[in-house]
Order: sequence, then C-alpha cells, then structure tokens
Amino acid sequence: MDSQDDLPSLCTLATGISRDHGTVIVGLPLSWNSGAAEGHVNRIKLKRQMIARVGFDLLRKRVLLAP
Repeated sequence: MDSQDDLPSLCTLATGISRDHGTVIVGLPLSWNSGAAEGHVNRIKLKRQMIARVGFDLLRKRVLLAP
C-alpha cells in the first residue's frame, strides 16, 4: 500500500504547498492577520443561524434590546 493512499487530502495539500513554495515562504513572515474580518464573518453567520432557527422576530428583539 502506498503512503499517498492513506491520506489523500494531506497529499493534495502537500502538493499544493510544494507547487507554490515561493509564495508560501514569502507570506509566512507577514505580521497582518484576518482576525477582525473573521470575527465579522462569524457574527453574520450566527445571525443567519438564529434567523433560520427561531425566526426574524426574536432576532429583531435581540437587536433592539442590545446595549
């Protein structure tokens, strides 16, 4: 059995990183991150989930009563 058959997703990731090796190396020392953007995306996802689960009325109350 070949080791590539055991973890095909990991093999695909390694192949992609190897193909873009120069770009990966240049990007590693950058000091910025996408934490703030991820936080906004997460908040939007939570709102969408809440609307889907309990409806718009509860979300409206929650937003109006927020401090």
